[in-house]
Amino acid sequence: MRINVTRSSMPSFEEYAEAIRPLWESAWLTNMGPYHEELAKRLGEYLKVPNVSLFVNGHMALEMTLQAMELSGEVITTPFTFASTTHAIVRNGLEPVFCDIDREKFTMDASKIEELITDRTCAIVPVHVYGCVCDVEEIERIAKRHGLKVIYDSAHAFGVEYKGRGIGTFGDASMFSFHATKVYNTIEGGAVTTDDAGLIDSLRKLKDFGIKDEETVDGIGANAKMNEFCAAMGLCNLRHVDEEIGKRRLVSERYRQHLGSIRGLQILPKQDGVRENYAYFPVVIDEKEFGSSRQDVADKLKENDIYVRKYFYPLTSRMQCYGDRFAAWHTPVADYVSERVLTLPMSASLTTDDVDRICGMILSLREGRAD
Repeated sequence: MRINVTRSSMPSFEEYAEAIRPLWESAWLTNMGPYHEELAKRLGEYLKVPNVSLFVNGHMALEMTLQAMELSGEVITTPFTFASTTHAIVRNGLEPVFCDIDREKFTMDASKIEELITDRTCAIVPVHVYGCVCDVEEIERIAKRHGLKVIYDSAHAFGVEYKGRGIGTFGDASMFSFHATKVYNTIEGGAVTTDDAGLIDSLRKLKDFGIKDEETVDGIGANAKMNEFCAAMGLCNLRHVDEEIGKRRLVSERYRQHLGSIRGLQILPKQDGVRENYAYFPVVIDEKEFGSSRQDVADKLKENDIYVRKYFYPLTSRMQCYGDRFAAWHTPVADYVSERVLTLPMSASLTTDDVDRICGMILSLREGRAD
């Protein structure tokens, strides 16, 4: 049976069908309908945040947040992320400045931020990579000292908490992705969380053509609203998300049992004070120590209908679309990890037998080597 790197969590067909039945009666399919409004409220409660603005996807949520803040100049960010993070910065006419990453948890190395700050720096966009929490306290200190905005890319961090606080309460704003591949999905969707009511109002204008009411258009906006079908899926999935995270925890623990003490394999550390969501299970493979390369592992698994991802490779600063624009950036740790990382299959539907089989294949490439 084919095992993909992820599998979308979904409610039963009957539960979703019952949820969307009223849409045939009301014919209210989009434009901030009742499901949209209810989902925003429920997510605010679940994520422990004061304000939630829903979007058609996470990318538009991030791009429009940067636009709403009317930023100009340079933005310090990480190259070890999905293309969306860097694209959102560049598409706003801002210049990304790439900070290297922490060698253990792969988030932005906060100790290297201040050396990158110039008189043109306007913001920091860190990423909670794989659901690992950034050094939020140090980033906050740096931002306050230099008068910078902080917008977190929390696409991987749905449901994550740090010291009892929802992860979306840190910084000036946080973006969440509700793409089908995420821990929590609305089929396609995203959100911005913030304690700034003015930002929420600006985002409302940007995502709905600048429309204030039936006769007033007081801003210039686009169309990035979440529709009612996606909101209904979000409401259904929200009922089950804690159960889904619990199942992911069991998968993660099984991987750790097999791979946690193997020379040449690096897995994520557990973070103190963090409520995890087990979004991904990345492994960094040192070929010299392990005896086989990342590609060897990927090929072995693919031969057995198991599919992994080099997530994230290449770094966004090395992507073909940017040519040599960012060639001068020196991020040796990010380069090292990007060239060796694989994310293994992770979903609530994965069984311990599946994990045992996957790990058995990986470890078979190392047979005969002593730890």
